[in-house]
Amino acid sequence: MAHAEQRPTPEEIRAAQDDSPNLRARDLADRLGISEAEPVAARVGDGATRLRAHPDHLMPAAETLGEVMALTRVPACVHEKVGRYANYHPGPHASMVLNEEIDLRIFPKHWVHAYAVEAEGENGPRRSLQVFDAAGDAVHKIHMRETSDHAAWAQVVSDLAHDDQSEGQAVEPRQPPEAPKSVPEKADVLRAEWRKLTDTHQFLRLCSKLKMNRLGAYRIAGAPFVRQLEPDAADLMLEAVRDAGIGVMVFVGNRGCIQIHSGPLQTVKAMGPWQNIMDPGFNLHLRRDKLAELWAVEKPTQRGPAISVEAFDVDGAIIFQVFGIGKEGMDSRPEWGRIVEALPGLPAVAPVGA
Repeated sequence: MAHAEQRPTPEEIRAAQDDSPNLRARDLADRLGISEAEPVAARVGDGATRLRAHPDHLMPAAETLGEVMALTRVPACVHEKVGRYANYHPGPHASMVLNEEIDLRIFPKHWVHAYAVEAEGENGPRRSLQVFDAAGDAVHKIHMRETSDHAAWAQVVSDLAHDDQSEGQAVEPRQPPEAPKSVPEKADVLRAEWRKLTDTHQFLRLCSKLKMNRLGAYRIAGAPFVRQLEPDAADLMLEAVRDAGIGVMVFVGNRGCIQIHSGPLQTVKAMGPWQNIMDPGFNLHLRRDKLAELWAVEKPTQRGPAISVEAFDVDGAIIFQVFGIGKEGMDSRPEWGRIVEALPGLPAVAPVGA
């Protein structure tokens, strides 16, 4: 990202946009060495309106827009769900949108900048609400569709408009992802405590207590807790879920928002470096060449074993998690377990301390 003294002015950003009108916003930002928020902020007063960013303001407003497309992404994966925002649960540290279509875990401190964006498209105006973190990286976006309540748009923008409508946006330096953290001398403690888990949410607290993080723990835990898979097994997993017709939960999340799809996968289609799920109501776009590590993970719970397949990039940042959907109050799903068990693994390395 460009240093402050080298950053282009809003006028220069607009000129670059006009020179390359078909370039995606993220690609333009990369070309200019700036954050994704800055090209949006350069258009404040000209198709963009700065909004109050807190989810306590944005989520109730989104509920008035009818059917929309929710988008959450990380650099290697984009998760898109069509539905309505409803059943928002606020909280000081974590908030939620909980319904069958839109299922979000929200971390409000990272909802720092927000904009309503409107541009003319071939089939009428293209409208979206876009949220960014302190570094100007996208946290969550809400895209209006033909079926959305466009009559409600102007009221939402008016109600959420920030007092500051100046062009441009100052951003903070991007925080790098946390590198994998292991404490090999605590491997036996990790495994002993792992066996005692009764809920998947206890796992990150365990990692924190042992001064590790998720990927660091996976790298030293060994069987029967984890198995490292061939990266190409991500494709096989998605195709096997499609072929079996079972439901899964697909999690993609950044610092500020985790978005979840629950249901089957119907259309899995590779295009160049991308693997895509192209279903009514759910699209996933995965850069397979950015997937560095893939792990099968099993955690005990009171409702049976919770089995997941989890992907990480070269920096150790998580790309996605896929879990089976349990039935009748159980976390385990035999068909999902058999799919994961059949995935090709990398040669096993003896766990630390074993």
